[in-house]
Amino acid sequence: MKRKLLKTTLFIIILFIVVNNLIFFPDNILSWDVFGYYLYLPFKFIYHDLGLRNFSVIPAIIEKYHNTYTFYQASLMPDGGYVMKYSMGLAVFYAPFFFAGHVAAGMLNYPQDGFSIPYQYAIWAGSLLFSVAGIVALTKVLLHFFSEKITALTAIIIVFATNYIVHITMYGQFSYSHNYLFTCYAFILWLTIKWHQSYKTIYALILAFLCGMCVLSRPSEMVCVFIPFFWGMHDKKSLISKIKILKQHWLQVIIFGLIVVAIGSLQLYYWKSHTGKFLFNSYGGNAGEGLDFTSPYTLKVLFSFRKGWLIYTPVMVFALAGFIILYHRNRPVFTPLFIYLVINLYIVSSWTNWWYAQSFSQRAMIPSYPVMAIALGYLLQWLSEKKRSVQVIIYTLIGCCVSLNIFQTIQLHKGVIDGDRMTRNYYFATFGKLHATAADKKLLLINRAFDGSEKFADESEYTGKIVKTEDFENVAGKSSVIVHSGSYSFYTSPERFYSPTIEIPHTGITSKDHAWIRVTAWLYPESLPAESPFGLVAQYTHNGYAYKYASLDAGKMNLQVNQWNKVTFDYLTPEVRRSFDLFITYFWLTGQKGFYVDDMKVEVFEKNED
Repeated sequence: MKRKLLKTTLFIIILFIVVNNLIFFPDNILSWDVFGYYLYLPFKFIYHDLGLRNFSVIPAIIEKYHNTYTFYQASLMPDGGYVMKYSMGLAVFYAPFFFAGHVAAGMLNYPQDGFSIPYQYAIWAGSLLFSVAGIVALTKVLLHFFSEKITALTAIIIVFATNYIVHITMYGQFSYSHNYLFTCYAFILWLTIKWHQSYKTIYALILAFLCGMCVLSRPSEMVCVFIPFFWGMHDKKSLISKIKILKQHWLQVIIFGLIVVAIGSLQLYYWKSHTGKFLFNSYGGNAGEGLDFTSPYTLKVLFSFRKGWLIYTPVMVFALAGFIILYHRNRPVFTPLFIYLVINLYIVSSWTNWWYAQSFSQRAMIPSYPVMAIALGYLLQWLSEKKRSVQVIIYTLIGCCVSLNIFQTIQLHKGVIDGDRMTRNYYFATFGKLHATAADKKLLLINRAFDGSEKFADESEYTGKIVKTEDFENVAGKSSVIVHSGSYSFYTSPERFYSPTIEIPHTGITSKDHAWIRVTAWLYPESLPAESPFGLVAQYTHNGYAYKYASLDAGKMNLQVNQWNKVTFDYLTPEVRRSFDLFITYFWLTGQKGFYVDDMKVEVFEKNED
């Protein structure tokens, strides 16, 4: 039978993807980030409210289906509407399955609310189809360069020796962008090859659609156009030849560009409709995350024990080495792939939350695996020409990478490998273990609760120091009417509803990965908080924009009216974007009757050294 080996390999891989996703079936696939990707569909076609102005629908959905702890998936606008945090590309991919789920919900008497079981199952099934399509497309790409044997072996390594297992075959992770983009890149490579072989318009049109969808899914994926653009170029002669080809097929080139721009512009139209601006930073609601192109975290992305790509997916060392072989054997293909790799790694490394939340290894690199597979295939091709001893050594190392990856995937499932808090010491303390001890877990990074319920429970492990005090003796608006100590306090009122702020740069807080900040003050309220509410605010700011905002409402302070009360508020430092970011704390009156504040103090508690 023709290509029996490859067909058998594909069957095994596809069976593994299907079975694994059934075994690790998600409680609700429409949750967390997927909830944010998906919101466009039900709120466009069911609720007819893309601006989420009837916001009461959102908490009702979350209460019923438990999609998320906090609603971070959209940003509140000054006019009372909301703007979706994520681009709409994934919603477009989901659309056929959403409509299938809507029809099924009606036929099976489920609520046609966009989130009931038929919708969840439809998105699950659609994401599974994309996974299968991506693997099939990848093998088509590899067969263009390699033998059936090398193609099959490369596909096996990509699936079983990388974080593909976790993020494509477990817990419904294949509904995230990584799976859809992996498939898109596999088809982009295949269609780029087909177009350069035949220059058929149909290939150019589909290629344009997929590139446009990559950009619509994640604007930084515009790097994908470098693959077809630089394909075949490696010197002056090939550059001139490529220009001639593009001129000869100028109409296809123009149509290609128009399609990519038209699809990408759908997001611009959405932003314009709901913000009044064509360009809008939908992540602006959290200044703690964003792109910092001047200070990429490349070394951490590659080598950190928290999420280092080459630490947790070491087989990619062989793929990177394969670029050397690719350079010498097929420079026309090396150029576009290497340009893509470098720019993509730079973009991935420039995201300030470079560890990409709860995940295994670097999930943001998964879309690049079809590109990495070509380089890996060239390494395996080169290896097939070497003497037996070299083959044994390198294949043994690759086999170790496969075994390590599978074992660490099991560790992740059992909770030994943490999806967010890994450290070097914890990694080695639990290496080879299927259970982590209480002593081991003390080596993890601090636990930052998703729901904000952070409590400073064990002060014995920390050492405190006072870093700043404010006695209000030398501030504008000070009052001598009622004081706790000294000659003055500060009186908040509807005319002066913010107290003076205490501001401390992060470098003045700690040099460690975290610290607890305790804000203490004395308050003298003239009325009950229920009659005139106020709060104590703590936050970090980056370039003037707040993140990790937290507040202690007066109603939770147990205050006695017309007497001095001591108030204490504990705040865990965030994952700080830059060392020059400011910690700021102040009181904010939102009622109509004021209160006095005096002797405000900021203490910092740092973890004791072991």
